[in-house]
Amino acid sequence: MKLFIEISNPGEIRRKLGLIQSDFWSKVGVSQSVGSRYESGRNMPLPVRGLVRLVHIERVDLAPIRKDDLIVADLLKKRNPDLYKRLKVSADKIMNKL
Repeated sequence: MKLFIEISNPGEIRRKLGLIQSDFWSKVGVSQSVGSRYESGRNMPLPVRGLVRLVHIERVDLAPIRKDDLIVADLLKKRNPDLYKRLKVSADKIMNKL
């Protein structure tokens, strides 16, 4: 399952995708110089690993996601968890059809 792919060699993923460092790393909000350090073996934080997986393996486009959308989703989850769960089930059904 893709969700558990280990991001131990981001440089290999980048090369397989045919991307230069600046293009690969900018999509996850990391500078080319920091990305180069990760590719050279520096420890990559878990949030960055997650973003690399989402963007480059799962192919999730982060560009249209806005901070206020995340805040609204978080508020919905906290204030109306039943509605949040129903909406999540509906979204999962849509995603499974794609």
